[in-house]
Amino acid sequence: MLDSNRQWRLVSYPEGMPSESDWEMSESPIPEPGDGEMLVRAIYLDVAPYMRARISPQKNYAAGVGPGDVMLGGAIGEVVHSNIPAYKPGDFVVSDTTFGWQDFAVLSPSVVRRIDTDIAPLPCWLDFMGLNGLTAYIGLVDAGQIKPGDTVLISAAAGSVGQIAGQIAKLAGCRAIAVTSSEEKIARCRELGYDAGINYRTEPDLAAAVARVCPEGVDVFFDNTAGPIHDAVLQNLAMHSRIIVCGTVSLADRFGQPNIGPRFMREILFSRARIQGFLVSDYQHRSQEARTRLASWHRSGNLKFQYDIADGLENTPNAFLRVLTSKNLGKQLVRVGEDRQGSI
Repeated sequence: MLDSNRQWRLVSYPEGMPSESDWEMSESPIPEPGDGEMLVRAIYLDVAPYMRARISPQKNYAAGVGPGDVMLGGAIGEVVHSNIPAYKPGDFVVSDTTFGWQDFAVLSPSVVRRIDTDIAPLPCWLDFMGLNGLTAYIGLVDAGQIKPGDTVLISAAAGSVGQIAGQIAKLAGCRAIAVTSSEEKIARCRELGYDAGINYRTEPDLAAAVARVCPEGVDVFFDNTAGPIHDAVLQNLAMHSRIIVCGTVSLADRFGQPNIGPRFMREILFSRARIQGFLVSDYQHRSQEARTRLASWHRSGNLKFQYDIADGLENTPNAFLRVLTSKNLGKQLVRVGEDRQGSI
């Protein structure tokens, strides 16, 4: 048992791409839970692209982190002490967004979910059983309205959301196209069932590459990146296409700069396309169905997963930067405590 609480705090708002020096580690006493609270020890910390917007003074949909604050983020942990009858020491819980980059956190029941390891191993609760799975499922089924025969193109396809989304698209009878940053990642996407892949770092003309792989146009574009990939797809839309804007990780080094697009208004008009900004938090009423379907696919072997694990709290900022620079393959997590389940 640790005798202090190590924490990563933001030093200053990054200008451009963040660097490890934008955070510093500090130590504080292990906090004590009050009435109706529990003390949780972290096992796995989440690092995800959306966290880039948290360390900017710009307006954002997620709670911001200011200089001097503990960096916010999700975690899987074990209850150490509880003042809540429904939770006992040894219970596993997941906090999707509010745990923070630290060893311990005091949490209330409103910000945690109980983990059932009979349904899925611990890390899966920050992946397909967590916000990433809900984002992929609800984004495609509700916002994207996928149907058999659709061509579905997914950017950041080798990341957590992208890997899940591609498999869901195939289960729905769609043609799934991966856009990612290396041949290794394309190979992984093909293993998961993707029909074709585009390496955006080696294609001299992205719009031409999309046209080559999607000759009938793109019916559903699950956009995790924005930027040049977004522009290339908008030049290759099928009639009545649906564009789901889920993330903007390609802009990680350009926060605070003016937005330029969208620039392909004639293509949007001609194809009668629909562009929708998508936040899974708007669809909480759909989470139970989504988790039930995702768990069922996992049990039947139709939903596979892959993790990129960094060990040690000290490596958390570096793991986050790996995500922002597309170096991770699968869901990036940081293991900071003992996983007694032996999940990975």
